[in-house]
Amino acid sequence: MTHPEPAHRQLSGLAALDNGRSILLVTGPPAAGKSTVTRLLAEKLSRSALLAGDVVARLVVRGYVWPLGEPADEAARQVALCNRNLCDLARNIAAAGITPVIDWIVPDREQFDVFTSALGGLGLRPVVLAPDPAVCVERNLQRDERERFDFDDHAGLLARMGAAFGDDALWVDSTRLSAEATVEVIVEAPGIDGGA
Repeated sequence: MTHPEPAHRQLSGLAALDNGRSILLVTGPPAAGKSTVTRLLAEKLSRSALLAGDVVARLVVRGYVWPLGEPADEAARQVALCNRNLCDLARNIAAAGITPVIDWIVPDREQFDVFTSALGGLGLRPVVLAPDPAVCVERNLQRDERERFDFDDHAGLLARMGAAFGDDALWVDSTRLSAEATVEVIVEAPGIDGGA
C-alpha cells in the first residue's frame, strides 16, 4: 500500500518552504554570499527566522574561540555547541510554523550529520553556495576591514564539502549569479530533504 506524500512535499516553490514546512541550511565557504542570500531568502518567505551561526556562536562572550582558533579543542567544543543550538532553535521555530533559514559553515560530514540527524525528518533542505574560489577571495577583499574573514583555502573547503555530503545537498554555483538570482534557484529547485 502506498501512502500519499505529506502535503508540504506536494507543494512547490515558496509554498513548499514557507510556514515552517522546511528548514533551510545554507552553507559554503567564507564570502560565498551566505549572509546576503539567507537574508533575502528569509525576507521572501511570509513566516521565517534567520539563524546566523556566527551570531549564535558569539553568544559565548567571555572565552569565545572562533572555529579555526586556539586552543583547537575548545574551538571544536564551541562549534559543536553552536551546531546543537542551531538545531534546537530551528526545531522550535519550525514547530511554531515559521521557516528557519540557517546561515553557517558546515565543513564536514560529521557536522553535517548533526543537522541531518536532528532536522532531517522536519524537511531539512541543505544548500551549498559554491562560487569560484577566486570570487570568494575578491568578495572578502571588498568587505569592510572589520568584516573580513582570514581564510585562504576556499577551493580545499569546497572539495572537502563535496566529498563529505555531495548529492545530499543542493549545490548552487553562484559565481555569475546575483544574490536575488541565487535565491530564485534555491526556491525553484526540487527539494533535497537531508536525512529524510
